[in-house]
Order: sequence, then structure tokens, then C-alpha cells
Amino acid sequence: MYKTVTEHQITFFDFNQSCGMQLEEKNEWVVLSTRIDWGALEKVYASLFPSHKGHPAKPLRMALGALIIQKRKKLSDRALVKEIAENPYLQYFLGIQQYSHKCPFEATSLVAFRKRLNVSFLTRANELFLGKAGATPEHTGDKVCVSEDGENSGTFILDATCSPSNIKYPQDFVLLNDGRVKLEEMIDYFHKTYAPWKKPRTYREVARREYLAVAKSKKRTTKKLRSLIRKQLECLRRDLGYLEAYMAEGYALPAKYADFYLTIMELYRQQKYMFDNHTHRVEGRIVSISQPYLRPIVRGKAKNPTEFGAKYDVSIDEKGHARLEKIQFDPYNESSVFQKAVEAYYQRTGHYPARALVDQIYRTRKNRDYCKEHGIRMSGPKLGRPSRKASTKEEYQDNTDRIEVERFFSLDKRCSGAGLIMTRLSDTTLSSIALSVFVTNLFAIPAGNIFLLYFAESESGSDSSHFIEFEAA
Repeated sequence: MYKTVTEHQITFFDFNQSCGMQLEEKNEWVVLSTRIDWGALEKVYASLFPSHKGHPAKPLRMALGALIIQKRKKLSDRALVKEIAENPYLQYFLGIQQYSHKCPFEATSLVAFRKRLNVSFLTRANELFLGKAGATPEHTGDKVCVSEDGENSGTFILDATCSPSNIKYPQDFVLLNDGRVKLEEMIDYFHKTYAPWKKPRTYREVARREYLAVAKSKKRTTKKLRSLIRKQLECLRRDLGYLEAYMAEGYALPAKYADFYLTIMELYRQQKYMFDNHTHRVEGRIVSISQPYLRPIVRGKAKNPTEFGAKYDVSIDEKGHARLEKIQFDPYNESSVFQKAVEAYYQRTGHYPARALVDQIYRTRKNRDYCKEHGIRMSGPKLGRPSRKASTKEEYQDNTDRIEVERFFSLDKRCSGAGLIMTRLSDTTLSSIALSVFVTNLFAIPAGNIFLLYFAESESGSDSSHFIEFEAA
């Protein structure tokens, strides 16, 4: 159940402050509260509650504002509750009428907030904010956004990255050992709760000793690893057989073990296949028992060649506005996102961009033909034999302007929490990444915070220049 908030948004002077305390008008949370259209988001949020029964949910401003604060300050759920109780600026940002020494919600409520504010809602919220930011005086004079007679204008940047989740580096023998421990826990549950018959032997002490002998060794030879994996596979096969016999007799696993049981069954199948075929590749490979939806994403970076999390594409237009184009856990080819993202740009502006700044993986023949058909200049060299002449001024400028998306990823990961995702559910992990993109826009677009980006093109459209305005903190 949800009750729509009908009262007007409190102003800076309506906030009831105790002990004669006066809030600073230029505080970033006071300024940010005026830039978000809470009323428009309230209508979208109210549609998520079709039922009129039950306990009323917390207001949108409180739910979304708490998640924005958490992302910006990189706080845990409990630390966020404590921070809000101590900071009047944060309480004003959440729409609370007066200062209180107690947070209006518990730490456990944040999980429900993240589930309710999913990727679809946060994408809509980002669009509403960017629409309001695009109407500010800073952008009304931008010639790049004006298109006459349907001519292409503006700049479109697209790139992909990965937000790693907080899991330990997956190793086959470690995953199998974790699965064995979890299966033994299930067997103990059956005999503690039902005691169907004599408890079978699992040889857990022997298996644990063999695992530690390899895990603590400085050099793990292939022979030792295969020997340990073979023994662990046998332990999983035996324990799974015990559990199947219990369930065949009518004993059911509780809900907290059901997902683990199915995940370990799939883990055993994958590891058995890789062991028998002497390979390290399998489709849909499980890298975490607690988070089986995660997949290895090959990035090819020097620091982290492979990351384990969700992969997503972000586009940036000539105003510096970033949008989430695609996000999923399974690896995908970024080139398949290009045309759909450009068409979304056309739906927003009514014209195609004059140039598209992308890296090499997007420059397929299909995408090149698409750009040629719609009069879009794609960055990068042409197909065929490389030219011997030095790169032109136009190519240099394209490479310089494309750095903007890399800077956005840097801000997104270092300042907005996308560098390490701490959530454990699949839907909350995706919403956490979408929220990071939204929060980065909130603090990056307004003048006087982080940066203000313009792509200015001359009237001839031949030359382009990149301006970035900084203001001291």
C-alpha cells in the first residue's frame, strides 16, 4: 500500500530546526533537493502499489533519497541510518519536516527500497532529471542541440564497462569445497529435524584436511589440483545422493537451502564436465555459490583481465548527459547495442548525431553501413589497409572527446559506488548499478560541483572543440 504525498515540498525556510540552528543555503544536499523533480517521480512511484491494503510504504523522497545518500557517501546500511540520524542536511534532503535524533526507517528497510526502485524506475528517474537539466539556462544556448531541416547535429559517445561484485576470486577447488560444506550442512539439518535413519558418513574431517593441504601450499601443481578436484567431486556426488534419497522419502528442503541445492547440482555438472574434458570453459559457468547469477566478464585490462559482475553500456551526448543503454550479467558483444542506442538518441532529439565516438569493437561493417545510411560520421580509421599518413586533426579531436566516457566511468566507480557492488541479490545488484549512473549525473551535471561539459561545433560543422569548466570547491 502507498499513500501519495499531496502536501507541497518543504522549502529551505520550512525546515523546523532546534536550538536556533540555521542550515547553510549552499550546502550540496540543499541545492540537490531543488534539482530533483520529486513530484513527477512521486506519480511513477505510486503506480508501483496497485493494492490499497496493508501498511503504508515510506514516501518516495525518503526511499530514493536514502539510496542516493548511501551511494554518494559509500555507507553500509547501518552506517547510513546512523549518518542520517546525526546530519540535519540529510534529513532535509529526505523531506523530513523537522530535525530528529532518530532515523525514520530501519537498516533492513533499505533492502526493500532497492528491490522496489528497480532498473526501469531508476532509468525513468534519470530521464526526468536529464530533461530538467537540459532545460536550464546553461544549455539553452548550445548550438549543437539545434537541428534545422532534419540535419544531423550533436555528438554521441558509447562505451561499455563492468562493475565487479564483492566476491572472492573463484577457483575450482575452492568452489567445490564450499559446495561440500553447504551439502553437509543440509544433511545435518535433515538429521536434526527429522532423523529419518542413521546419519551417513561424509568424511568431512578428511576432506577438510586434504583441502587445507592444497590451499595452504605455496606451489599448487596441476597433478595436486586434479587429485583434489577428483576427490571433491566424489564428495559432492555422494552427498547429493544422500539428499536425493531423503527427498525421495518425502522429506523436503527448507526455502533457505533450495536455491543452494540447485546451484550445487549445476556446479557439480559443470566441474565434472571440465574435469573429464580437460578444459576450463563451460557455458554459464558458476563463479559464486551465494551469487550464481554472476558471470566472468573478460575485460582484457592490465590490472583485472577478468571481472565478475554485471556488464553495461553507457552513452553520453553533447551535453554531458549519461544514460544506461543496456545492462545484464551474461557477456555480450557491445556492437549489438550501437544501433539501438543511436535510435534512442533520435527519439529524444528528433535528429541523428553528426558524429559517433566509439572504440574499435563497435566499428563493425553492419554499424558502419548504418552510420553511412543515416549520415553519421563514425570515429576511427576506415576499413582496409592502414594509411601511412599521420592521423588528421579530426581523428585526434575524436579521440580527445571520447575520453569523456572514460572519465564518467571513473567518477561512477570511484565516487558513486560502482567500483565494487556490495549487494547480494540479482535484482538489487542491477538496480545498484543503475543508481550509480543516476547519482553520477546528479553530482556531475550542475555547475559548481564537479564539471560542466560542452561540445561546441562551429557553424560549418567541420571543426569541433571541447570545453570543460571547473569551479573551485
